[in-house]
Amino acid sequence: MTARENLEAGSFSLSRRGIVAWGVIVAYLVLVVLFAWNPTPFAQGLAAIGFAGALGHCALSYGLKNTLALLAICMAVTFTMENIGSSTGLIFGRYHFEVGAQLPHIGMISVIVGGVWFGMGYFAWIVAATMLGEADRNLNERFNVIALPLVAAFVMTQWDFVMDPPEATISKAWIWHDGGADFGVPLTNYLGWLLTSWMFYQLFALYLARRRDVQLPRRDIALRLVAILFYAFSGLTHLTPWLMGQAGDVADAAGHIWRIQDLREMAVAVMLFTMFFTSMLAVLRLIRDDG
Repeated sequence: MTARENLEAGSFSLSRRGIVAWGVIVAYLVLVVLFAWNPTPFAQGLAAIGFAGALGHCALSYGLKNTLALLAICMAVTFTMENIGSSTGLIFGRYHFEVGAQLPHIGMISVIVGGVWFGMGYFAWIVAATMLGEADRNLNERFNVIALPLVAAFVMTQWDFVMDPPEATISKAWIWHDGGADFGVPLTNYLGWLLTSWMFYQLFALYLARRRDVQLPRRDIALRLVAILFYAFSGLTHLTPWLMGQAGDVADAAGHIWRIQDLREMAVAVMLFTMFFTSMLAVLRLIRDDG
């Protein structure tokens, strides 16, 4: 059924629940845009809600069993890679986290880091799958098993490419010990994100492709749109500090001085031509496939 047929087939009570659900989603996304750019306890609470939203969305789309599989794969890979990276300087570069220091840790890494990897990682996976024509529903095709994890890894790394410089250099949510050319962030960080993302996406794709009893994701346009919006609005949050006109200078750990307004403006520019463009492509593919 098309979106129009689904709407016409729905009852009044379903429509009313849908309005309430969309109202809650829009309210949350507005809060993300206004407050998620600054790593305060409130922003951490928004991140926790995003993690819960990703879990719920994944359960609705893939079923609980597959959701737990993706969660286990994501946590195993990301906490392993982050702990190796933080303790040795390999994979990402030399760094340590300041954010979530008061929360429980797995090794050297706060639990909030794993939650963010899963939440944004899942939404990036749906964005990539949608751009590839719902490739997650056809992982029995060898092309999709290879292409989807690769595209999803780039979609995920786009998010870090946007948020890492301001979060690391201005907010000091984590510290790059040697600084880096990208406003205090080294290229190795993005290569590490690409590798780590690809690893857990590839494992998840193989899990879905090889299990005969696996539940295919529901073909639900509204669900996919929600995932795309969650991904897009996590990038749009960088509009807020830029529009506020933050000024002044900030130094990275290597002693390089950067202008805050340049950091904020560059984050918005990068977001528009990476995350926003990618989200737009996903929405356009969604509309075309539903036509």
